[in-house]
Amino acid sequence: MFTIFPAIDLRKGRVVRLKQGRAENESVYSDDPARIAQRWAAQGAEWLHVVNLDGAFGESGALNVDALTKILAAVKIPVQFGGGLRDLESMRRALALGVARVIIGTAAVEQPAMTAQALHEFGAERVAVAIDARAGIVATRGWAQGAGIDAIEFGKRLREGGVTRAIVTDIARDGMMQGIDAGAMAAFARATGLRVSASGGVASLEDIRNLLRVSAIGIEGVIVGQALYTETIRLTQALEMARGYFDAAYCE
Repeated sequence: MFTIFPAIDLRKGRVVRLKQGRAENESVYSDDPARIAQRWAAQGAEWLHVVNLDGAFGESGALNVDALTKILAAVKIPVQFGGGLRDLESMRRALALGVARVIIGTAAVEQPAMTAQALHEFGAERVAVAIDARAGIVATRGWAQGAGIDAIEFGKRLREGGVTRAIVTDIARDGMMQGIDAGAMAAFARATGLRVSASGGVASLEDIRNLLRVSAIGIEGVIVGQALYTETIRLTQALEMARGYFDAAYCE
């Protein structure tokens, strides 16, 4: 199946969106993340994608953890959560709160042995790796640093190590509403063997349709943020389109 993940990015306890991951390019959409979560759940979302941006930037994320706790209490659908999870204990705490899946990014680059431990302790279904890339090169530390690693080679290494699921973000497109490069996402999935949730630049239903067309290659979902908050995409329409696509494929 194909999952549409509404994104809830948290900064100092508020729901925000950034452009190209830059803290200075911030738009605030709500002071009540739990209410936003309820909105997406009421519209039919099957998962939520929640990110602690303060944690990703190496800052205190206490307000965002409080917001996460309220989100988990407010909705019954599963939540995947990342941002600043750079040790096993922080992952354990997130899972103990009720998070269904943790997302690690910087830690996967800098601490491969810890990634292996996380897979062993929590299982591959409960761990996803965020591969955030600019011009094909992996970025870490809230996208502030280039790791000097080719994204596809990194993906292959992760798959060899037991990772099955990746969230792949095109940083240059993120928050820019320029459309997603479905071809590049498909090429990444094909080359690495990872199941990919695509992120970065989703601007229209056509972007989602293009990803659906390559879903058989290994694109299992899409993360949508800015387009939902600006109502360029309506979640109910996107979900209906995805269901219709697979219903038609099944009938064939």
